[in-house]
Amino acid sequence: MLAQVLIQRRGVGYELRHIDDREASANSLRQLPLSEVRSLAQYNVAGEFRPLKSAPDLRSGWRLFLVNDAELETALNQLYPGALADWFAAQAAKPPVTNYREYTGRQSGMYRITTMLTDVQAAEVIGEVCDKSRCLKRRLWTVAGTPVDSLAAKSFIPCLEPCAVLMESARKALRAAQQEDSDHA
Repeated sequence: MLAQVLIQRRGVGYELRHIDDREASANSLRQLPLSEVRSLAQYNVAGEFRPLKSAPDLRSGWRLFLVNDAELETALNQLYPGALADWFAAQAAKPPVTNYREYTGRQSGMYRITTMLTDVQAAEVIGEVCDKSRCLKRRLWTVAGTPVDSLAAKSFIPCLEPCAVLMESARKALRAAQQEDSDHA
């Protein structure tokens, strides 16, 4: 299993389906061609764009047959971009994790201000954006006072550094705090 995708060996190939369809009969699921996997990952059931491919809102009701390891790799990279590479990187003796302060410290442009969040404010943003109800990746990076995610709570897809969704939320949180401070001044 990879996040919301059940992977089963079928002879020399594989069958993939949504974990919610684990018990569904093969005939009740739409046969998805490999060429449509990327579009499956792009939109949720409501037709809304999924900016975070690791969000727990992958559409169900499909199955995909893959004939070899190369097709499996292609499909998984389209469903969860970078997940395989990050998993391999995380197996290193010293995984290439970039913690919040290090990551924000090298930002320029509109995300530079995210360095101004206190550790408590950053932890609040992390708690909101990285919660398992919003992201299935197991966060290996941290900010002071915030532990990493446990493997039991999330998928085995590692999160090695803050993502763009988190950075945008951090930027908005700082702007909101600044506005609140100016309203009380």
